[in-house]
Amino acid sequence: MKVPTMRVPGLRRWKADDLPGVTAVARIDRRTKRLTKRLKSGEIAIIDHVDVDRVSAEALVACGAAAVVNVAAGISGRYPNLGPQIVIESGVPFVDNASPELFERIRDGDVVRVHDGVIYRDDEVVGKGDVQTAETVDAAMAEARAGLSVQIEAFAANTMEYVRRERDLLIDGVGVPKIRTSLEGRHVLIVVRGYHYKEDLATLRPYIREYRPVLMGVDGGADALLEAGYLPDVIVGDFDSVSTKALTCGAELVVHAYRDGRAPGLERVRRLGRDAVVFPALGTSEDIAMLLADDKGADLIVAVGTHNTLVEFLDKGRSGMASTFLTRLRVGGKLIEAKGVSRLYRSRISNSSLLLLVITTLVTFGVALRISPVGQIWLEGLRDIWNAFIFWLVGLFS
Repeated sequence: MKVPTMRVPGLRRWKADDLPGVTAVARIDRRTKRLTKRLKSGEIAIIDHVDVDRVSAEALVACGAAAVVNVAAGISGRYPNLGPQIVIESGVPFVDNASPELFERIRDGDVVRVHDGVIYRDDEVVGKGDVQTAETVDAAMAEARAGLSVQIEAFAANTMEYVRRERDLLIDGVGVPKIRTSLEGRHVLIVVRGYHYKEDLATLRPYIREYRPVLMGVDGGADALLEAGYLPDVIVGDFDSVSTKALTCGAELVVHAYRDGRAPGLERVRRLGRDAVVFPALGTSEDIAMLLADDKGADLIVAVGTHNTLVEFLDKGRSGMASTFLTRLRVGGKLIEAKGVSRLYRSRISNSSLLLLVITTLVTFGVALRISPVGQIWLEGLRDIWNAFIFWLVGLFS
């Protein structure tokens, strides 16, 4: 009779820690934005991301990824995207153009090992890729810059197409929905979870405290506001990258829908028992947030984490970023970047003014005590208390 043997799950896998390379739990998802929401420090990220952009790279690094394996081309050569360089400069191993079969051969939570571009599960080779270094990324970036003119021409063509299809919304505001939150005559702070959003929010604390702007989060920007200790007033987006906590915090919800009226994010809102306003429009959610603030009479629009340069538009990797360029032209008279506010804004009451006010108050109080009859009585009482204290203190040591 054969005696069955007991197998301890996972024991063999963890013995690979003694082998070269990085051994860790793998988190796998074709959408990097979705993956970073559950990626934990020390885990290996397996993604499918052509032209890894700066925001995605910073999110992977911030999550503490032990290594990044990409089954697509991290730098395709279309334009000089910044993501791979950020990952490598942070000391995180980056394997590019890996075997697409990884998404069939590896399950989320498997323990894998990455070494010299080879991906192992237990002792089995499940995929291979190209190890990217600072030198290979620099060479790919140089090649991408050489072909940048083609991307600029495509960007210009997309811009003209957006004008043709959305001129009524862009020029006359036709199609902007009504919302209950009043923006008329107020400042509106639009937060996108993009470039340097944490630093910008930190520098804007005095401004937010004094002006009390309407806080508008764009998808994950709502979570950025919550993390910074603020409660968003309005949340705009397709709601694919915003937490349930943010959607149920009491903010007014504006769902970004397709032009034909389809709004995938609306189903999620209804499951949470919340109501929402639907805003059908082309372009990006940060575009419609700006158009909404402008149409509803905001005096000033302050942008945090948004895209404002051609490289950033291209780095987003979507043809729809042409709409952001035109939207900025549309609201340009009201729009200011967060860094501009932090540089131009100073509190109306400076620290030196507060110090002078305190000193003046103390001097005035002292003079009043000195010259008034009531003040003389108070001074005599204070003098008696002081003498009694000194007598008691001397008695402790005698």
